[in-house]
Amino acid sequence: MDNDVIEGYLINSGITYESLGEGMWVVHDEFDTVDNIIIQHSDPLVMFRVKLMELPEDPALQAALFRKLLELNATEMLTGAYGIDSDAVVAVETLQAENLDLNEFQAAIDGLTMAITDHYDELKRFHSADSQAGN
Repeated sequence: MDNDVIEGYLINSGITYESLGEGMWVVHDEFDTVDNIIIQHSDPLVMFRVKLMELPEDPALQAALFRKLLELNATEMLTGAYGIDSDAVVAVETLQAENLDLNEFQAAIDGLTMAITDHYDELKRFHSADSQAGN
């Protein structure tokens, strides 16, 4: 699969996006409150990633957040997963590029968007609690 196919999927999906360079795009979706989904094509994979929030500084809040993320991974994330990248919580989805079609591509974006939208209130409380603890 070449990058033109992925760009075609973005166009056909009617998604607002911009190219960040060879094989990398950022999706802007103001309607679903999920913004900045990064799509990267690096054969043989297409990776979808969105940064959700910084980790709380409080170790007890971090532990509770990690537990919640693992629970969500086990029970509600169908194909993607939550993870930690440096000091941030991210949601990721990875698909094989070779047989990727438009439906799978759109499902990856929709799945991340739905999960983040559904879990936002649960996850933001860890960030909010950290802010309140610091005051």
